[in-house]
Amino acid sequence: QVQLVESGGGLVQAGESLSLSCATSGRTFNTDIVGWFRQVPDKEREFVAGITYDDDKTYYGDSVKGRFTISRDNAKNTVSLQMNTLKPEDTAIYYCVAKHGPFLSSSYYAASWNYWGQGTQVTVSS
Repeated sequence: QVQLVESGGGLVQAGESLSLSCATSGRTFNTDIVGWFRQVPDKEREFVAGITYDDDKTYYGDSVKGRFTISRDNAKNTVSLQMNTLKPEDTAIYYCVAKHGPFLSSSYYAASWNYWGQGTQVTVSS
C-alpha cells in the first residue's frame, strides 16, 4: 500500500508562485509514476503532471506546460510541484497520485491512477 500526503496549498494572487509537496510512504518501490491531478467542483479531475521513478521522465497537462515543474527527491521520498505564473483558472484542489506501470495515453485520465492523497486547496485570486 502507498500513502500520499500533500502540503503547501494556500491563497496567492495571479502571477505569483506556489510550491506543493507530497510525502510518500509505504511500498513506493512498486509504484512507477507519481504525479498530480487537480479538480474544481462539477468538473472531471484534470491531469497536471507526472514523473517516473526510474529515469525522471516528466509529463505535463497542456494547461500548465511551461509554468509548472514536477520533481522528486528519492532520499526524502517526496514529490514537488513548483507552480509559477499562477492564474485564477489554476484554482482547484490538487491531489498527489501514484500508479503502477508505464506512462500511457490513458495516464492522462484519473481512472488509471492507483493511489490518491487527500488533496490540498490552491486558490489564485485575480
